[in-house]
Order: sequence, then C-alpha cells, then structure tokens
Amino acid sequence: MQKTVERYHPCPRQNGFVVMQLPTSPTHTLIVNSYMQPHRVATWQDAVTEYFTGKVEILAEYDEVIYTSKDGDFVMRMPAVARLLKSVGMYKRGVKFSRVNVMVRDRFECAFCGKPFHMSDLTYDHVVPRKQGGKTEWTNIVSACRACNHKKGARTPEQAKMKLLKKPYRPKTLPIADPVLAIKRDIPSEWLPFVP
Repeated sequence: MQKTVERYHPCPRQNGFVVMQLPTSPTHTLIVNSYMQPHRVATWQDAVTEYFTGKVEILAEYDEVIYTSKDGDFVMRMPAVARLLKSVGMYKRGVKFSRVNVMVRDRFECAFCGKPFHMSDLTYDHVVPRKQGGKTEWTNIVSACRACNHKKGARTPEQAKMKLLKKPYRPKTLPIADPVLAIKRDIPSEWLPFVP
C-alpha cells in the first residue's frame, strides 16, 4: 500500500527514544532521480541517512514503523521510495567488470536460450572455458541460466553444439536503473508507480 508524504518534520533530539522495530517486509528503498526515473536501490537504513543529511525526500513508505519519538509526536515509517534532491547522470561510466554488471549488460537474459531470468537464477559463463585458455573478462563472459550453463559445461558453444545468441562485449556505459527494471516482477508494490 503506497502512502505519499510531504516531508518529515522530526522533533528535536531528546534523551528517550523508542527502540527501532525490526522490519518484517521489504527492506530496500527505490531511489529515483530528480526526474522521477529509477536510479538505484538502497537499503532503507541508507535511505534514512540520506534523508536526514538532506540528499533525498521520501515519496512513499512501507507500513513498518522504524522510529517513534518518546512523546509520540514524530513517527517515521520505513521509506519505500525516495527522490534525490540533486541531479545525477542516468548512466554508469567507466563500467567495472562484475557479475551484476555482466547481467545488466545482457539484460538478465541467458545468452544461449534467450529467456529472461531473475539474477539469482543466472550464472556467468566463460564462452571459451578457462581450461581452454579463456579469460574472465568482458569479451569472454556472458549471462547463462543454470540449465544452459550445465549443458555447455567446460566446452565452447561450438563444441557443445549450442548457439551463442549474444556476443560478449565491453560496455562503455550501463543504464543505472536496469537491475530495477529487469526484476520488475519481484519489486514491492510501492515501487510500481515509479518504475516504467
């Protein structure tokens, strides 16, 4: 359930604070840029820190109360969506090699069967296996589902008689929000109005 708020107006710090309650639902916050486009996903703790340091405003919240002042005048719920108050770029530049960035480059799709997968159901595969001299680098790594990775084994696609649908390449930039968009089926309902 989405709850829109203006801005929090916390009461001054006091000696007695109510202890934070541990959350039972989603624990991440979608950070959107100043144009209301998905920028990144942060922990709710980081989003709260960014709120109190003036970097974001809270746009939507989860139901969980994470803080209540002793006198009850100020209640803060876990932030679901926060907006950056300063403009930022939409693309990562100087992309470093990592498992997540390979999957973002490949749009969370298997390079062999072409089907989309959740990140936890993907592996990264050496096109030329390490046993055959293949290196762990952008131009030799693709995202692969577990079934295709197992079928290919320590062989090249040609040796395994499998078609490589996506040629690996070194990206110059990566859209920052792609991981958010790629797993849309798994995101909290509070995020849906902010994800295209």
